[in-house]
Amino acid sequence: MGSRLKGKSAIVTGSATGIGKATAVLFAKEGAGVVVSDVDEPGGQQVVAAIQAEGGDAIFVGADVSQAADVERLAEATARTYGRLNVLVNNAAVYRGDGNILSVPDEIWDRIMAVNLKGTYLCCKFAIARMIQSGGGSIVNLSSVNALMGLSLTAYTASKGGVQALTRFLAVEFAPKGIRVNSICPGTIMTENSIAIYRERPGLEERVTKMYPMEKLGAPRDVAECALFLASDESSFVTGASFVVDGGLMAGRRFELDYT
Repeated sequence: MGSRLKGKSAIVTGSATGIGKATAVLFAKEGAGVVVSDVDEPGGQQVVAAIQAEGGDAIFVGADVSQAADVERLAEATARTYGRLNVLVNNAAVYRGDGNILSVPDEIWDRIMAVNLKGTYLCCKFAIARMIQSGGGSIVNLSSVNALMGLSLTAYTASKGGVQALTRFLAVEFAPKGIRVNSICPGTIMTENSIAIYRERPGLEERVTKMYPMEKLGAPRDVAECALFLASDESSFVTGASFVVDGGLMAGRRFELDYT
């Protein structure tokens, strides 16, 4: 067990699977009291059990982050259990059904915005109130490379662009209160959802992998390690920043040219 988050409590939303799960497990290994939160209660409880089996401290609080009452209850449960709220990782997100602007149904757009953007807003709102009482804290918002470049997925891209803007604003607004707000922009990460999509579409994983200079796709732990840095006191002078975890995708494409 490490100690980089010793004495801190952390909420990780969408942590029954994928990046959220990896982050919750890593935070617990580094000494945090972790609140695993998801709409998937059986999955979330399994993550809690796995953390506790390794000697970590974790509880599960179910919440739909698009619902204010759920998010308020999540913040209250954290403060009640641990006496404070130091870290929030806004990871919960949806993208299924998204695509071209000409074909995305309005209900899909609304749901993606409700979870990805409104959910981040609500979690920040209730967490910040608790963090002020705790004397400060760190918020890590999961954005995406989609927010930085024209890539795919209309509603998802717009929602993550909103997360980027909200991150910058909150970082400036609450810096005097000792609250840091940063974002992580992952490239393609091999979560359970990604794996399922690639199984449905033979050849897609190979085509996507070729986009990346490192010639590989990311693992949830790659993003969790960045979140750990931002959650810890090691990043005490970092706020309003975006950290790209993308295997070089945003840096550009590699071309083999013969100048002879």
